[in-house]
Amino acid sequence: MDFEAWWLVLLPLFFGLGWLAARVDIRHILADSKLLPRQYFEGVNHLLNDRTDKAVEVFVDLARNHNETVELQFALGHLFRKKGEIERAIRMHQKLLARPELKPYDKQSSQFELALDFMKAGLFDRAEELFGQLDDTEFARSARRHLLDIYQQEKEWKKAIEIAQQLRDTSHTYQHEIAEFYCELATQAITRSQQAEARQYLQQALAEHRKCVRANLLIGDLSMQEGEAQAAIDAWLKIESQDQRFLPFAVPKLLEAYDKLDRTDEGTALVKGFLASYPELDLLDLMYERIAKTSSIEQAADFLREQLRQYPSMLGYARLLEAHAAMAPIERKSDIEALRKVILDNSRNQAMYHCGACGFRSRQYFWHCPACNEWESFLPARGQTKA
Repeated sequence: MDFEAWWLVLLPLFFGLGWLAARVDIRHILADSKLLPRQYFEGVNHLLNDRTDKAVEVFVDLARNHNETVELQFALGHLFRKKGEIERAIRMHQKLLARPELKPYDKQSSQFELALDFMKAGLFDRAEELFGQLDDTEFARSARRHLLDIYQQEKEWKKAIEIAQQLRDTSHTYQHEIAEFYCELATQAITRSQQAEARQYLQQALAEHRKCVRANLLIGDLSMQEGEAQAAIDAWLKIESQDQRFLPFAVPKLLEAYDKLDRTDEGTALVKGFLASYPELDLLDLMYERIAKTSSIEQAADFLREQLRQYPSMLGYARLLEAHAAMAPIERKSDIEALRKVILDNSRNQAMYHCGACGFRSRQYFWHCPACNEWESFLPARGQTKA
């Protein structure tokens, strides 16, 4: 009973204190809001309603009458850049940067915003210079991220590696990206016929990321160019332990290497083994063409039928119809081809590669997505939309 009596006394007191605190906060908010010009709220209202042009007009007028408001200048510069008025954004941030009374943080912020303006304008050299001046500041990490974007766009892969190594931390090791940058350097070296240099870059890629499939694909290509078919096979076979989903990229190369060594049957048996172990892989077309080439169209069709009984697919049935058309009498060919065309038209999505990050679709595989610029985001199986 004593406990309940105490609560009867304390509860009204708590409510009273809460009401008083709320009144004090409200008075402070109202007092602060009276210090802001009415146009400020008008501009904010335009922004909330996606009327950017109107907001810019209001803030420009406000900036003329309240030149001392640094935050307003930043907001205005950001709006100019968002609207694509890059020259006005540059002038705004240059004007800010020239103010002698600017605090160190605001000066650094002006540099960062001006660098973003230059980057948006495609003036990468000026942006790079400003971002580079922001080392040892609160903007250093953000500046490095943008520098990484610049170096990738300009294909400055060595600089990209250096910046990515500075950016790596426990949340993002950048090992995939750095390995890809080494692969890009290797590709450039191959174009210049500098095979030894290319191999060195590819070994660095694997040292950075031991599961870099692209590195072993390129090592195999180099070995084939040098007439070392067995070395190429050894490199491509490593892909199974790295990521078996990429085997379809290596299989045509493997078959070519086995043929070169007069071990055609061994190559065919190997790929049949892959298909038995990984039936989800995009290998059916390759095996159909292989059997049709080395045996007969009838055996290739029998192989397709057996596979489709266990793992049916639209593209597989389109291939089977192609085989039937090749074997059918001439008066039936047109009907079979028409049916095959209907299937292909309704399975176009299954013939496309998809970016797992942004959903971009393409008939060509990309290691670097052209839409969102992510590395190794394209899924290696055609038609696959989830990682």
